[in-house]
Amino acid sequence: MLFAAFYIDQVLTLGSRKGPLFLLKGFQKKSPFQKLDTQMQVSKELSQMEKPDVIQEKEKVEELLLEPTINHAILCDDLRKVYPGRDGNPDKFAVRGLFLSVPPGECFGMLGPNGAGKTSFINMMIGLTKPTSGTAFVQGLDIRTQMGGIYTTMGVCPQHDLLWDNLTGREHLLFYGRLKNLRGSVLTQAVEDSLKDLNLFHGGVADKQVGKYSGGMKRRLSVAISLIGDPKIVYMDEPSSGLDPASRKRLWSVVKHAKQNRAIILTTHSMEEAEALCDRLGIFVNGSLQCVGNAKELKARYGGTYVLTVTTSSEHEKDVENMVQKLTPNANKIYHLSGTQKFELPKEDVRISDVFQAVDVAKRKFTVSAWGLVDTTLEDVFIKVAREAQAFDTLS
Repeated sequence: MLFAAFYIDQVLTLGSRKGPLFLLKGFQKKSPFQKLDTQMQVSKELSQMEKPDVIQEKEKVEELLLEPTINHAILCDDLRKVYPGRDGNPDKFAVRGLFLSVPPGECFGMLGPNGAGKTSFINMMIGLTKPTSGTAFVQGLDIRTQMGGIYTTMGVCPQHDLLWDNLTGREHLLFYGRLKNLRGSVLTQAVEDSLKDLNLFHGGVADKQVGKYSGGMKRRLSVAISLIGDPKIVYMDEPSSGLDPASRKRLWSVVKHAKQNRAIILTTHSMEEAEALCDRLGIFVNGSLQCVGNAKELKARYGGTYVLTVTTSSEHEKDVENMVQKLTPNANKIYHLSGTQKFELPKEDVRISDVFQAVDVAKRKFTVSAWGLVDTTLEDVFIKVAREAQAFDTLS
């Protein structure tokens, strides 16, 4: 009976289920880095829009796959996820041919609008869903066939808290610590350290039922759970959502310390958080990696402009546009909402003093509620990359 229960659990479980003949796989000799034939197929339209940094990342992955002795925490090899269309709707391409390498000690940030494929990627990496084609290697283990080994080295902070209301914060950490093979005084100390790091230790919070926690406290507990047991790979899906500024800063400190001996994949909508925590960033749009690099590199690559923001009443929006056109005909409007407009001004076309002078003249003609001139920000890069990718997708 025990054998039958084990077999049914392995074959019928959700997500990383095994084939009916999985018990015979031990007799088959395969290289863990063997590639599927389908992984060699790259769609023409996507290859046309690949940036040099994305191509370089792909080449890096291919080189690392030829050297399996190199200890890379995560290697994604042409990873794809397609959800079949229903009721006559077309297929949904959630992840399109992702090549990505993340070494130990790096926090890699995934940026992208809703529906960009970030959560679909994480679901494949943690075994909730299987890739349509391609694969990924975690500590050298294939996510298609070796998730059992990957689970022992993995921590996850999901986008939505998965907690039991009738258990305390301490009981949650004790439970997950035991799953990571922590025992005795080692387990007790690990739980206490986690509670202190995430500000859940004092004031009886640790021994309060989670159902009585605030949203921010639940979020901090989810982060603590992801780090218990010293996992070498951690996935954090919007970890700071719902946190107040003080708790967010404390969480950032924990993540910075945690990444010293592990690889972290972090998704976020906060550009401030991305710059504060991530060693490298990837911007994803419509399931594709559009660019990759650290924040400074991305701003230099997609910058070359000042961003002028001007707020006026609605009837003077055209006057602002005329003012900007006089500064440079190459200006590009990137944002417009309720009287507030943002323009990109090429640095080679304008001087800062000219902008100040133009705004002073405009103030004498109509009311300027607020204005500012800044160098390219990460948010500007994100908007620009997303807009270009979506425009290409529409044309395709």
